[in-house]
Amino acid sequence: MLIDIIWDLDDEPQGNVQHIAEHGVTKDEVEDVLHNPRNPTVESRSSGNPTTFGYTTTGRHLAVIWERVSDSPLIAYPITAYDVPEPR
Repeated sequence: MLIDIIWDLDDEPQGNVQHIAEHGVTKDEVEDVLHNPRNPTVESRSSGNPTTFGYTTTGRHLAVIWERVSDSPLIAYPITAYDVPEPR
């Protein structure tokens, strides 16, 4: 999916970059998942935010939870990302 991504400053203590880093995930890995149009996106059961599942170029299978900032163009603000089991 063609998507623009909003990132906080890398050193922002409460920012999204730091939050994904707490799970050992990088910005590039989040972008790998969000930029792949074949990756499924579902609504998070807990937050209601979109959650996209997909593989990174490093081979990890991630869930990326994000907020929809705009529809046209599609702009996403990643909230968190973490490893999930591979689909069966």
